[in-house]
Amino acid sequence: MAMSDAEKQAMKETMAERAKARKKMSPAQLEAEVVEKINKMAPADKALGKKVHDLVKKHAPELQAKTWYGMQAYCNDEGKTILFFQDSGKFKARYSTLGFQDAANLDKDAMWPTSFALIAWNADVEKKVIALIKKAVK
Repeated sequence: MAMSDAEKQAMKETMAERAKARKKMSPAQLEAEVVEKINKMAPADKALGKKVHDLVKKHAPELQAKTWYGMQAYCNDEGKTILFFQDSGKFKARYSTLGFQDAANLDKDAMWPTSFALIAWNADVEKKVIALIKKAVK
């Protein structure tokens, strides 16, 4: 099966990220790259991405912003991705995704969610996202 144009673009972004990682970018450079990604998003996605970024910076300042497969993401001090935000425009989806990787501490029982559809922001969403971020880094 052939890759879509969006998938090909994601692969190019991933290869560029790996090349940059070999150059050892500073934390400020990595964060600037994430902010640039957020600023290029469509307005609705940009608002969500900015909110996620602000909450991570406030509630999990130990996480480092970085791009990951062309998306905004946040990693621990070992460089493992804890969470990411995939804007709906990336793969022309009907919703954005707030996702967590296996390094996140979300484990509960024998099964738990690792990604969440995100289409709008309100106080309830913010409360849930803050709780997830805090739990992920606990």
